[in-house]
Amino acid sequence: MKKFWFLFILLLISVSKIYADDISFVIHAPASTVKGARIQLQYILRGGNSSDIQIPNEIKGFDILFGPSVSQVYSSSNINGTVSSESNITFTYVLMANAEGTFTLPAATIKVNGRSYKSGTTQIKVMPPDKNSQPQQPGQSPQMITQSSTGGNVDPNDAFVRAIFSKTKVKEQEAVVVTFRFYTVLNIRDVGKIQFPEFEGFMTEDFDLPTNRQLSVERYNGRNYMAIDVKKTLLFPQRSGKITIPSGTMDIVFEVSSGRKVRTPFGQSLDVMTEAKKTLRTAPVTVDISPLPLEGKPANFSGAVGSFNFTPSISAQKMKANDAVTIKLDISGAGNLKLIKNPEVKFPKDIETYDPQVKNNDFRLTENGLSGTKTIEYMFIPRYPGKFTIPPIEFSYFDTRTNTYKTVSSPSYELDVDKDPNAGKNVSTSYSNQRELEIDQDIRYIKTGDYSFRNPNDFFVGSLPYALCYLIPLILFIAFFIIYRKQIKANSDIALMRTKKANKVATKRLKLAKQYLLTHKKDSFYEEILRAVWGYLSDKLTIPVAELNRENIEAELRKYGAGDDIVGTFINILDTGEFARYAPSESGDAMDNLYNDTVDAIGKMESTIKKIKQ
Repeated sequence: MKKFWFLFILLLISVSKIYADDISFVIHAPASTVKGARIQLQYILRGGNSSDIQIPNEIKGFDILFGPSVSQVYSSSNINGTVSSESNITFTYVLMANAEGTFTLPAATIKVNGRSYKSGTTQIKVMPPDKNSQPQQPGQSPQMITQSSTGGNVDPNDAFVRAIFSKTKVKEQEAVVVTFRFYTVLNIRDVGKIQFPEFEGFMTEDFDLPTNRQLSVERYNGRNYMAIDVKKTLLFPQRSGKITIPSGTMDIVFEVSSGRKVRTPFGQSLDVMTEAKKTLRTAPVTVDISPLPLEGKPANFSGAVGSFNFTPSISAQKMKANDAVTIKLDISGAGNLKLIKNPEVKFPKDIETYDPQVKNNDFRLTENGLSGTKTIEYMFIPRYPGKFTIPPIEFSYFDTRTNTYKTVSSPSYELDVDKDPNAGKNVSTSYSNQRELEIDQDIRYIKTGDYSFRNPNDFFVGSLPYALCYLIPLILFIAFFIIYRKQIKANSDIALMRTKKANKVATKRLKLAKQYLLTHKKDSFYEEILRAVWGYLSDKLTIPVAELNRENIEAELRKYGAGDDIVGTFINILDTGEFARYAPSESGDAMDNLYNDTVDAIGKMESTIKKIKQ
């Protein structure tokens, strides 16, 4: 009997704990407000039922005007025959800000079934009211008082959108964040077309903004606005120079005063409201991008820009022949992680190696770039016994905090490889097994084939083949010397060599782009197409890539005799390629057309140049 009561009490304790774990008590309040404005401070109890709530009698920075008002919501659901219900109780207090600054709204406590629960705290920023604001009327929001838009027109100071750059002077591959923020003191009736500018010359990553984000009070130029981030993008500049980001637009329909007033039966005068459509534009912003310094640049620089940690490791240093071993390189930190080249590992020539496997772990967008860990795994297999050394693996990057290059390296790895115990039982076709057979066993391969006989009275010295052995190398040496001299003379003209090799270099890049096209790797395809075109134009026109733009491309191409169709095709390829890299998706036909247009444009340009030379 005692055992039964013990189990019963234990069951009650477990059930009460389960119910207790389903109860939560949280605080909810706006992140900002204006001095003199009223706000709602809410404490929400989920999964329980109680009215025994306690908060401090005084809240710094605020007057408690009313509260608490209590509202309760029940909800239930039936999923696959399983019925669940939930109860939420909201305790609402009305506060009025009486001072400017940043304040902490206190935690409240509540008792449910004899157990106390405590909410968290939250911070709120109280800003000063507008200088020209009028006394607040009941039910009126303070940020909506100072609007000056009337007669169906929207005053530029009442609503606008800004392109806010975290910095406008950066280095190549250094992360910069642009935020498109919308400001208004007007009520919004409708939101129309939103078009953001293209980021030509940048690699982009868009932040995932919360879908349930709301307008919040923000003070700008001495005035309070309701503001919201419409788009936030992380940029990585791909070339040096000054790049201007064009304007973005937003079509918004606002509610504004018509300029007319009507009187209510109670003698009050009210504004008659009307609609006004406005296209808001961001101001163009120029980003000054400087190249990475040449001084102190390591020879094995991997293109990494940011702040990183390098953690190398190896799975084993003592193994048997034909055992697989993995070297893992973890690059963590913040910067252009996706654009970092794999560090080079110099394996001994007698070790069989495989292509590295790259994993991107926990990548997150931050103000300093992509944050997370990039893991590169090199797998290799020693095929025969012995001792081998893998030299230190170096990783070089440009540190944006100190504006200097830094190089970190792994230790050298000493491998002790024992003989494979199964090597003598199963002869495979690998070169290692053949090597073991030749070295470790008293067996040699037998030469097979037909016999050949030679007359012992025939002498090679003095014969025609003997004379040709001297004459042919002499002729080849003279020919090689003449060709070599011509090549030295041609190589001395660097600009001429770049021009001659422009088509060859572009063809190699287009072959790589074709591979990306066949494997449907969109980003890599467009990046390689743009590299091919930019590089071809730079080499052919003898203009550095950083100085190329649409104006001087058109002018220089015409000097080479290019017509409007060739010039237009090159400009269209550059525009299409830059836009398609950041478009949500592109069809396979569009990629095929762009590839064919590029090949055709370069071919026509080469034909035009040949005609002029003739």
